[in-house]
Amino acid sequence: MDQNRIIISPKTKVLVLIEAYPLLEDTLIRYVPAFEKLKNPVLRRTVARIATLQQAAAIGNVKVEELINVLRREVGQDLIASAAEQEFNTARPGWYAPAMVKQETDIRTMLAAGEQPVNQVIADLNNLEPGVIYKVTAPFVPAPLIEKAASLGIDHWLVQEAEGLFYVYFIRV
Repeated sequence: MDQNRIIISPKTKVLVLIEAYPLLEDTLIRYVPAFEKLKNPVLRRTVARIATLQQAAAIGNVKVEELINVLRREVGQDLIASAAEQEFNTARPGWYAPAMVKQETDIRTMLAAGEQPVNQVIADLNNLEPGVIYKVTAPFVPAPLIEKAASLGIDHWLVQEAEGLFYVYFIRV
């Protein structure tokens, strides 16, 4: 094995992983079926470039340690015992009121068109007034989007409505 290859960790970007280890693309897709969209060149250049394996695990609703170990096993790296997982707010927060949802975006249509929704949603969130709720509809947990919003001081509430249907409510508190 080439010693210059990357060490697979929760912070490894998906694109870096599949560029370093092309054989892992199919393994990743088998383990996290939502990543079948990596076959789309636009999403490969956008989502895969910013999403980490920790976020991929969240999207696939799998333990990050399991995903990392499946990938590491494939390339002969030592397995890990545990990894800190990204936390999502899934309990209904006190700030949520349906009447305060003033703006919403369905990123499923953007993704289907091969577009990257993060920039548009973050631009919308940057203009969000305090106390106003912004709703995002997604086909999977939009972990990179939630992480970016959190870095801007924007709180969220994640709701899984059904298989392949998630709502994320954002608010600037």
